[in-house]
Amino acid sequence: MNRRSFVMSAAATSVLAVPALRTALASTPRVKNVVLAHGLFADGSCWSEVISGLQAAGLNATAVQNPLTTLDEAVAETSRVLKQQTGPTVLVAHSFAGTIISQAGVADNVSALVYIAARGPDAGEDFAALTRQFPQPPATAGIVFDGDIGQLTEKAFLEDFANGIPTAKAKVLYAVQQPFHKALTAAKTTQAAWRTKPSFYAVCTQDRTIHPEFERFMARRMKARTIDIAGGHLSMISHAKEVTDLILEAASV
Repeated sequence: MNRRSFVMSAAATSVLAVPALRTALASTPRVKNVVLAHGLFADGSCWSEVISGLQAAGLNATAVQNPLTTLDEAVAETSRVLKQQTGPTVLVAHSFAGTIISQAGVADNVSALVYIAARGPDAGEDFAALTRQFPQPPATAGIVFDGDIGQLTEKAFLEDFANGIPTAKAKVLYAVQQPFHKALTAAKTTQAAWRTKPSFYAVCTQDRTIHPEFERFMARRMKARTIDIAGGHLSMISHAKEVTDLILEAASV
């Protein structure tokens, strides 16, 4: 072995021998842009605590204001924000927004996808039929409609959607709940970006809005790098650090 080979081998061995150093090197952000899409019953402010963590790490974070009208319009708004980014971008979704990023995430500048307790439909899939293969979560029963406009009752929002969030804070989130149009949830995607992009998934083990086993199924189908968070559906609020760390990991690939 020549001197150069020996030095390189010794350096590699040293890194492998120090787990903390190896973890730090692996999670050093390479990508500097993050776009975050929210799901039903929410608006872009639900990402505020994660955005603070990303900004502290030196990343540029932008929350999409999902119109919650039609899938085409939601994808168009996400695509518009993506086009504003300079360089590779990590695209993140919570809940229903997983459908949006599965479609919009095929954009060339998307380097990785992160799903936080999120849907992950395949192209052309009847997602409603797929959900029926798993236990129905309690929040589903709390959706009420006024014509084609749906939202959660206060009881379902506080107990099921925002479980694990202090009541006073959950009531503030309820006050800014954004209703959704029924057409949004009926649409099918034509793309499944997770089939071609590195994917990351946070399973929320106390989720009462999407069943945790359904989340685990979607993560496994994506072959996503998966973590468990011992929190409810709004873990990007109750467990902002874990969610932020997962996004930073996605930004390092």
